[in-house]
Amino acid sequence: MAGNLVARSVHDLTAAAWFGGSLMGAIGLNGAAADAKDPAERTRLSSKGWMKWAPVQTAAFASHLVADLAIAFENKERIAKQDGVARDTVIKTAVTLAGAAVTLYAGILGKKVDQLADQGGEGATEPRPGASDELKSAQQQLKMLQWAIPALAGAVIILGAKHGEMQRPKNVFAGLRS
Repeated sequence: MAGNLVARSVHDLTAAAWFGGSLMGAIGLNGAAADAKDPAERTRLSSKGWMKWAPVQTAAFASHLVADLAIAFENKERIAKQDGVARDTVIKTAVTLAGAAVTLYAGILGKKVDQLADQGGEGATEPRPGASDELKSAQQQLKMLQWAIPALAGAVIILGAKHGEMQRPKNVFAGLRS
C-alpha cells in the first residue's frame, strides 16, 4: 500500500512537471524571449532556458516511467482481470510514449535552433524573413510541438486520473463482475 502511494505520488508529480514545464515554456519562456530587442537573442534566450529545463524534464520523465512500471507491476492482476483496465493501460502507455517521442524530437529541434541562433527570429518559434530553410523548418515544427507536448502530457494526467478512479472498490467490484 505504501509503495503504491509513493509510486502514484511520483507518477502524478512527474506528469505535472512535464505538463506545467512544457506549458510554461511555450507561454512564458518563448513569449518573453520574443520581446528581446535583438532578433538573435530571441532564439538564443529561448534555447538557453529550454536547455536549463531539459535535465529536470528528463529526470521527471524517467521517474515517471519507473513509477508507471511499479504501478503496473503492483496492479498486474487488476490489469488482467478488471474490465477496461488493460485497454486503458495500453492507451495510456501509447500516449506516454508518443509524448516522450514528441518531447525528445522537440529537444533535437531546439538544439538545431540554438546552433542557428545567430540568424535570429521574430520569436522563439517564428522565423525571420531571410532565415535559412533549416531554421525556418525547425522553428515551424517547434511552433506546433510546443502545444502538442502539454496536450499529450495533459492526456497522460487525465488517463492517470481515470486509472485512479477505476481503483475505487466499487469500480473494481463492478469491473470484475463484467
